[in-house]
Amino acid sequence: MKKPINVVVVISGSGSNLQALIDQAAAININITGVISNIASAYGLTRAAQANIPTQVVDHTQFSDRTTFDTALMAAIDSYQPDLVVLAGFMRILTPTFTKHYTGRMLNIHPSLLPKYRGLHTHKRALEAGDKEHGATVHFVTEELDGGPNVIQAIVPVAGSDTEASLMEKVQQKEHKIYPQAVAWFAEGNLKMEHNKAFLLGEMLPPTGKRLPNDNSK
Repeated sequence: MKKPINVVVVISGSGSNLQALIDQAAAININITGVISNIASAYGLTRAAQANIPTQVVDHTQFSDRTTFDTALMAAIDSYQPDLVVLAGFMRILTPTFTKHYTGRMLNIHPSLLPKYRGLHTHKRALEAGDKEHGATVHFVTEELDGGPNVIQAIVPVAGSDTEASLMEKVQQKEHKIYPQAVAWFAEGNLKMEHNKAFLLGEMLPPTGKRLPNDNSK
């Protein structure tokens, strides 16, 4: 087995995807060297501490503008010498300087089947549109918000009885499968971004990324 890669996870909230990565770190051959949050009260910091992972808070409210915040965040991330940066519920829009610094080595997970429903309130928007399918996407991060090349998607059926909360729960169950999978591919050296396209085992992925079928399993 190859040497584990160093991963830094950046969060703003509860860190459920962080927990999925912590739980599977050995199996997917990663070493989570640090967890950083812009919110000091984020529960994900507690999850990291319980797993003996170093943490830092870089509070965006303490900076005069987005550029100075991103500069401080980059310094914090780079102090852990990451091979891969994983955004897991990080709720800040990043500057082009930041995204370029991590080109090809930063992933994000988004609760929709991108390119549908970029931005916020994805579950509400899917319900209001009457969609029959919804889901989650892991993608490489580029300057374009939620617009980098897709790596993997998981689809969930939308039931007539679904609420925002129930749909979010179904989507999160899928997130906890596909994010570790995408990170594992990267750790194995099988996932790369070239010319703003995602490649798996040397083959260019389709615009959806690798798509897992719609099913009712958890």
